Amino acid sequence: MTENRHEPKIHPERRPDAIIETMDVDRPGNPALREWARYGLDEPDLEAMRHYRLARLRSELARRDFGGAVLYDPLNIRYASDTSNMQIWCMHNAVRYLFMATEGPTVLFDFHGCGHLSYGFSTVTETRPAISWYYMGAGPEERARAVNWAAEIADLMRAHGGGNRRIALDRCDQLGIEALRAEGLEPHTSQAFTEEARKIKHAEEIKAMRRAIHACEAGMSEMWKALEPGITENQLWSILHRENIARGGEWIETRLLSSGTRTNPWFQECSDRPIEAGDIVSFDTDLIGPYGYCADISRAWVAGVERPSNAQAALHATAMEQIAFNIDLLKPGMGFKEFALKSYRLTDDYMPNRYSCIVHGVGLCDEYPSIAYPQDNKLGGYDGVFEPGMCVCFESYVGAFGGHEGLKLERQALITETGVETLDRFPMDMVPLT
Repeated sequence: MTENRHEPKIHPERRPDAIIETMDVDRPGNPALREWARYGLDEPDLEAMRHYRLARLRSELARRDFGGAVLYDPLNIRYASDTSNMQIWCMHNAVRYLFMATEGPTVLFDFHGCGHLSYGFSTVTETRPAISWYYMGAGPEERARAVNWAAEIADLMRAHGGGNRRIALDRCDQLGIEALRAEGLEPHTSQAFTEEARKIKHAEEIKAMRRAIHACEAGMSEMWKALEPGITENQLWSILHRENIARGGEWIETRLLSSGTRTNPWFQECSDRPIEAGDIVSFDTDLIGPYGYCADISRAWVAGVERPSNAQAALHATAMEQIAFNIDLLKPGMGFKEFALKSYRLTDDYMPNRYSCIVHGVGLCDEYPSIAYPQDNKLGGYDGVFEPGMCVCFESYVGAFGGHEGLKLERQALITETGVETLDRFPMDMVPLT
């Protein structure tokens, strides 16, 4: 069935250098190169990082007795192969997927005409054109195309699954599940195997993350310089996007920047509101930077004045205290629920507006785990263990219920053998330095 579907990684006539080079963040025009060199941020060994990540996924598949997996989430495909293609668009259009045998090849099924994008990646055994059966692309033929898709996956499992019919999928519609079952496979949809694989970072991943954070902070510095009364929230936020893209970064997951009374409650995304003198301006970067790594940092500033008001300074001091307390508390080997129970206690006036979690994992995006406040255990709490090699973000939102303003702070960190190393370096001051 698949003889005519196979194609080499890339045909020789489809290897224009201009296409290949656009995937490389290390170009002379990239300002991050000079910045990373100035601050001694070492270049990551991408081959070591890629094969570590692929091995982590295969280890999780073996541990769960799967013969292979199909990945649709663009971030999981990136983790497995380090290839990317129209990441945001592919998040809501099922046009690209990766088959990986637990012991065997990886086959990247890419969007029409995109086979050349995986050229040179040792983590990709071969590429094939994807069979898209989402409704926009398939219309009333969606069921027939899902059957063809499942037949090709089943062929790969029979050839490389070692007789194991159990196949893991990070996401899949019901049509695909039914079609795989009709082929005699046992599909299991779960994010657990990918999240567990991604939680422990290789030293080379940390190098990539340090560079992504530094690129993010370079953008924050430009925002800081531009913060003057009259600039709108959207205009200020656009600076971070611009500086991230200029440094080989990729996208920003949210629009979380607000000012003045729009800072309480939190999660009001940026608008055309002009920022006024004396306003708190608070933001959460949620930035996917160079190498695809996340820089998830929050700061709170005050616009156009020499010092914050007493009320603003009190909010900031509480948030700083919460984050410092929790960083000092967390140790490798500590349980998630133990940490939550011992974590910093906000006062009753701040608790109704508390943030959605105290700590969460971070890597290619926000990742497992997410540590809930004890009060939220019924809705989002679970247990586990903090381990060396995990990267996490410490969160704080401080704003009284019905209050005039609030503010968000967040720091990104690496759990080491002995404690916690913070990775972000941008000042915590509320007033921009001159």
